[in-house]
Order: sequence, then structure tokens, then C-alpha cells
Amino acid sequence: MLRRLAINAENMQSHILHVGYLAVPDLLGVGSVFPLVGTKHTDTLLKIVKLHRLANEMSDLICGRTVHPIRLVVGGFSAIPTRKQLLDLKKKLEESVEITKEIAQVVNSLINNFPDFSRETEYIGLSSEQEYALYDGTIASTDTGLHSDYKDYKSIMQEYVVPQSTAKHAKHKRESYMVGALARFNLNSKLLHPIAHEIANMFGLKPINYNPFMNNIAQLIEFVHNIEDSLKWINYLLDNGIKDEEPVKAKLKAGRGVGIVEVPRGILVHDYTLDANGRCVRANCVIPTNQNHANIQKDMDVLVPQIIDKSEKEIELTLEMLVRAYDPCISCSTHYIDVKFE
Repeated sequence: MLRRLAINAENMQSHILHVGYLAVPDLLGVGSVFPLVGTKHTDTLLKIVKLHRLANEMSDLICGRTVHPIRLVVGGFSAIPTRKQLLDLKKKLEESVEITKEIAQVVNSLINNFPDFSRETEYIGLSSEQEYALYDGTIASTDTGLHSDYKDYKSIMQEYVVPQSTAKHAKHKRESYMVGALARFNLNSKLLHPIAHEIANMFGLKPINYNPFMNNIAQLIEFVHNIEDSLKWINYLLDNGIKDEEPVKAKLKAGRGVGIVEVPRGILVHDYTLDANGRCVRANCVIPTNQNHANIQKDMDVLVPQIIDKSEKEIELTLEMLVRAYDPCISCSTHYIDVKFE
């Protein structure tokens, strides 16, 4: 349950940063959040900051610090939140629901500022019949359905090297696929919590949506879902009691473990093989942003001819917004594109 809360905190933290600090300024036609200070949008900015602060505080409480968690250890947690801390967190999460709805209404009023673009592609992520799959599930594709064996992930996430980049690309049945919030929405939207469904209906977002810019909207929908899901688990812990627990002692042995989970940017694989002394003799990580590289390129190939008659400034901004829609790392979100006009 605490691990599920940790994933919710991470998702909330990343999504509100991305939607609030990167997407909203694009929609309002400014280069960052700073020009919004002292304008009619100041209140919106303060609400975004408040939500981001809450996600940070939740990460601190559950994970031990805001980034790079330290409390999650093999077999359990090195420290467990108290009942009082969970009650305080519950109150703040409950208060955040209305604030998030208000942010969603602002974004919805600007929805026409997103490019009207669509390119059919494959979406890959975890899926489950029990819940909106973030923590656990089966690898799934909008093209081919469910794939049951974790250890067979390489047959789905087919990574390859391209000459123009040090980062790998990936494909499955098509030349590329997309991972992330929109992929999860397209695969699992029927299992969203009720208020998240309300937000999805507000935007008219339905699966399967092929507009990559709608990944930002899917992030906002997931943010609400994470709040509702966190409240569910906190209530369970409060109702059933929470006590300090020592981590379960793990026995050292040789073997291989494959773990697959959803992180803010999409499906993530960690694959490790240990020898009898506990040394890691083989490792493979399949990272969400790398899986999206090929799809970003394919989107650009289709998008550029559609916007070629716009001004150079508009072309550059639209391509930057496309990259940001995929939610790569912050440096990529802000410095990925260097457009050369000939």
C-alpha cells in the first residue's frame, strides 16, 4: 500500500510540474510561468504551485525525500508514516480536489490552443482488470492486446540503434509506439476513479485518441485519479491500523528478476541477474523516453508539412510543444529542439 502511495506521489509530482510549468505557459503564449506573475493568471499559477508543493510533501512523507526515494528498501520500508501524518496528508489531498478541478477548467478554456493533430500509432503500457494499472499489471498494446510473460518484454519493446542518436529507439508491430499517460488512458480509462472520469468527460477525451498533445490532458486526468487512489489507500490504512514494521529479511541467492511498472513518462523495465554472491552480472533497463523517441520523430515527419506555411516562430513553438507533450526529462523538454530553416 505504501508503494502504491509512493507511485501516486511520483506521478502527481511529475504531472503537475509538466502541465503547470511547461504546458500552461505554451497555451498562454509565454515562455515560462514568470510572466504570469502579476497578471489575471496569478491565481492559477499559485494553485499550480500549491498542488506541486503537496505532491512534494507527499513524496517526502512516503519516500523520505522529494526525489530519489530512500525509504523503499528490499523487503519493505526503512520508516513508516504515523497515523497523524496520514491524517494530515488525507486532509490536504481532500482539499486539493477542488483546486485541481479549477486548474482543469482553465486548461479546458485554452484547449483550442493545442494543435489539432492526429497520427495513428500503437500505444503500449500496463493493463489490469482490477485497477487503472500503474503499480502492477500485464503488458498491453492497443494493437495486439495483452502479453502475459514479463520476461518476454524484449519481443514487445524491440529496441534498436539509430545512426543519428546515442539514445536507442523502439518499435513493436509498427515503426514506432507511444508510452506515457495517454497510452495508459487509451488502455485503462474505464478503470479511472469517478472524479477523474468527470475530468476526462470535461475534455471529451475518449480512447483511442491519437493526438499526442492530449498526453498533457491525460496527465491532468491521472493527477486527479492519483489523488482519489491515494485517499482510498490512506483510508484503508487508517481503518485497519498502521504500525512500524521491520523490512522482511531477504535471502541471498542467484537468479534473475524482471520488474515492470508505470512511471510518469510511461512503462519502465528493470531486468537484473545476480550470481550466488549477490553481484549483478547482467542488467537491462528499458526507459520510457527512449521508447518514445521514434514516435516523436514519426509525428514530426507528419506534422511539419501540415504547419510549413506558418511563421518560423510558430513552427518552432509547435515542434517544441510536440516534444513537451511527450514529457521527456526537463532539459529535453526545454532544449530538445534546434530548428534550422533552409
